[in-house]
Amino acid sequence: MLWLLVAPLALALAYFALLDGWYPVRLTWALLRARLLQPPVRDLLAEQRFAGRVLPSDLDLLLHMNNARYLREADMARSAHLARCGVLGALRALGARTVLAASCARYRRSLRLLEPFEVRTRLLAWDDSAFFLEARFVSLRDGFMCALLRFRQHMLGTSPERVVQHLCKRRVESPELPLDLQHWIAYNEASSQLLRAESGLSSAAKDQ
Repeated sequence: MLWLLVAPLALALAYFALLDGWYPVRLTWALLRARLLQPPVRDLLAEQRFAGRVLPSDLDLLLHMNNARYLREADMARSAHLARCGVLGALRALGARTVLAASCARYRRSLRLLEPFEVRTRLLAWDDSAFFLEARFVSLRDGFMCALLRFRQHMLGTSPERVVQHLCKRRVESPELPLDLQHWIAYNEASSQLLRAESGLSSAAKDQ
């Protein structure tokens, strides 16, 4: 009978030791909470807030939140954001999907152990192939914005315009691209052209 206790414990230990165990659990919970427990957000441009706290597993050797954890927390918040405002549902209805094609981050101040924070996510604009989103990490101790992240969420099988039209039941123009976002988009395009040239691909072989 002892194996009935040992086997589940061994499986649980292997799951968390060999796999990133908490990530699928937390992501699933974030999506279920956004879809079932929180009211939908009708305004696509509205800011949404996702609460977090720095845990011991988030720390690096300097005892502040590891840089990679910002991207993970932003991923959770962005997934919840897209679920609540209906984008994920629209993609399912259109038989399409989305992938993260680019991201960048500015770290302004460290988040320390047990420090509470919010990830404030909003949709900035869109073009022919992608949505551009922003995530701000704001400390709840003093309201300081500790990090600013930008994302290019690429659409596969549809376009942002079709997604927005599906949600709003009419054609909607994208907001004007902020100047810093324009520079980042130009950088990404220049980088893609250089990499295509290095690999001998034609300009027709577009990146996502």
